[in-house]
Amino acid sequence: MRCIELSESFGLDHLHLVERPKPEPCPGEVRVKMRAVSLNYRDLMMVNGVYNPRQKLPLIPASDGVGIIDAVGVGVKIAVGTRVAGCFAPDWLDGEPTREKLRNTLGGPKDGMLAEFVVAAESAVITVPDHLTDAQAATLPCAAVTAWNAVVELGHVKAGETVLVQGTGGVSLFALQFAHMHGARVIVTSSSDEKLAKAKALGASETLNYARDKDWGKSAKALTDGGVDLVIEVGGAGTIAHSLKAVRIGGSIMMIGVLAGVSTELSLTQILMQAVRVQGQMVGSKAHFAAMNRAIALHGLEPVIHASYALEDAPKALAALSRGSHFGKLVVTFD
Repeated sequence: MRCIELSESFGLDHLHLVERPKPEPCPGEVRVKMRAVSLNYRDLMMVNGVYNPRQKLPLIPASDGVGIIDAVGVGVKIAVGTRVAGCFAPDWLDGEPTREKLRNTLGGPKDGMLAEFVVAAESAVITVPDHLTDAQAATLPCAAVTAWNAVVELGHVKAGETVLVQGTGGVSLFALQFAHMHGARVIVTSSSDEKLAKAKALGASETLNYARDKDWGKSAKALTDGGVDLVIEVGGAGTIAHSLKAVRIGGSIMMIGVLAGVSTELSLTQILMQAVRVQGQMVGSKAHFAAMNRAIALHGLEPVIHASYALEDAPKALAALSRGSHFGKLVVTFD
């Protein structure tokens, strides 16, 4: 089978299209003929050696993908021909996250989805909503589940509340869609007026261009009665101070990404005196995935796709991801 492999060292230049033997499912396993793979910023960090400099190579990157089961091992109940997505953390089926549940995540340390065939435990795959295309369904395992967990499972967003979403990347757009689905008012930030207009079309109530508004956290608070209820924090060090200005007393900040840095000097007084909850978050469980899929199917929600690439062009797709000019997800599709 063909696959994309990070071979001898880290970096986009070391990604190669190679041949590997087609894997065979063992008892309790399924083999998935891949149809589409979605790329996340984590995949780029993994390839560049930033996410885990001790990652063992070679590695097949990318954690998110969807395909059709074409073979099963002994004892498997799910039928050949079923369309499924892989779960980012195959061992996290339900409950709270633990070190053991997060030890074998896809796309590092385990091989990921940029291959024509993937073998997984039956418990580590999940059916996806019928109305979604393969490319759309491939965006669900990380970006969508992360946003669902942040907005619904941990954020407990209610109708009438206000959510501040940073940027228009994959997690942020899903957070916008899920918050809007639950009746929340959503404020979206971006440095692009074109992207902000698209966010409005997806349901954003207000938008802020942070390139022009250097104190956008204060501006977000001014749009509310005392501050936003929930912040989807994807910037990290470069944006957390703005998030603390925007959030209300007793509000929550979901710490999801570190796109603008991993370390900063921060006064803890605002967190303490305003009783703000800062919650770190790591994707979600299979149970979260299943609950999200039910909501997506019920409401007919459609993920936003920016562009699609062929398998051999996966390195180009990751390079495009690093430039950050996309609106929505970048996917790799298989013939």
